[in-house]
Amino acid sequence: MANHSSSSSSSAIICASFNQDNCGFAIGSRDGLRIFDAVTGRLCYQRAVGAFSIVEMLFSTSLLAVVGAGEQPSLSPRRLCLFNTDTGASLRELNFLTSILAIRMNKKWLIVLLQDKIYIYDLNSLAILDTVDTVPNAKGLCAFSPSLDGCYLAIPASTTEGSVLVYNVMELHSHCEIHAHRSPLAAMALSSNGMYMATASEQGTIIRVHLVSKATKSYSFRRGTYPSTIYSLSFGPSKQLPDILVATSCSGSVHVFSLALMVKQKSKRSSGILKSMVPRTINDAFEPTHHHVLHNAVPPGVKSYVVIRGLEKSTGASPLSHDTISRANVSIITHNGYFQEYSLSINHLNECSWSLEREFNLLTAIV
Repeated sequence: MANHSSSSSSSAIICASFNQDNCGFAIGSRDGLRIFDAVTGRLCYQRAVGAFSIVEMLFSTSLLAVVGAGEQPSLSPRRLCLFNTDTGASLRELNFLTSILAIRMNKKWLIVLLQDKIYIYDLNSLAILDTVDTVPNAKGLCAFSPSLDGCYLAIPASTTEGSVLVYNVMELHSHCEIHAHRSPLAAMALSSNGMYMATASEQGTIIRVHLVSKATKSYSFRRGTYPSTIYSLSFGPSKQLPDILVATSCSGSVHVFSLALMVKQKSKRSSGILKSMVPRTINDAFEPTHHHVLHNAVPPGVKSYVVIRGLEKSTGASPLSHDTISRANVSIITHNGYFQEYSLSINHLNECSWSLEREFNLLTAIV
């Protein structure tokens, strides 16, 4: 496990993000930006011109969207710059009246999030398609599904409770509002196909998964008993219901929740004689068998982002048995400047083991 210090370098990285299929990632620091291949760990591109607060990739293309951190006059936090990493040429710039807090893209749309407004652009022409007024969102909290068929944007709908507004980007209208938690939101994520959304409140004790199309809660997981800030949530790759959900928190732990196992056990419960007698809320009771934890993966208090990069499943011997996860690649970026990749193995008895496959310093890597 990682044991690097969190003291002097705790904020070495200003921003970090994986691309839409998790095969690459970008970081922004006070010196510039860097792009890495998540599969090989190779540094693919760097631009040392000053501090960046947002760096977003478009899959594995040469298009990059960046926003400055305001530490240099040329890198204003109110200016979005689209540029080509192959040529280094600036393609377009968009200026706003207030600071840009988040950028999201897919192959058709560009989303620009300000504190109380969202702009939706056609990525190719940069024509404004819609603007959405929002509740104050100083954290820039949002989730975006990159799928063109199920493209949804999720943002906080309240500053006092954990409500989520889900916006249908394909049809340019609000889709639903989901009342996810009693406390304000701290983290959210959409599955890549837009079908499922995971949420955590500022309490961070419970993670919920919602079916977006029906605006309903499907599954609940208990992360822990004591409050903890959830830094990131991410679903595993899947065309339907993802098999697993991962999270990082300020405690330095990585949490893995087994959705596949929850589905299997829930279907057994719902087919039993107790189905008509047991309330739905009890059917959603938290079970520790769905939850695996890697303690001390990151120094406590260091912000981190986690994704599932690869997933291997083994099919059970019985035709009635569900597929089980045999191995998953869990990739983590920490704000004190490290990349870690763990191999997570889960057997048919739901026993798990973790193995640190590689770790390197993001700020000292060279091309």
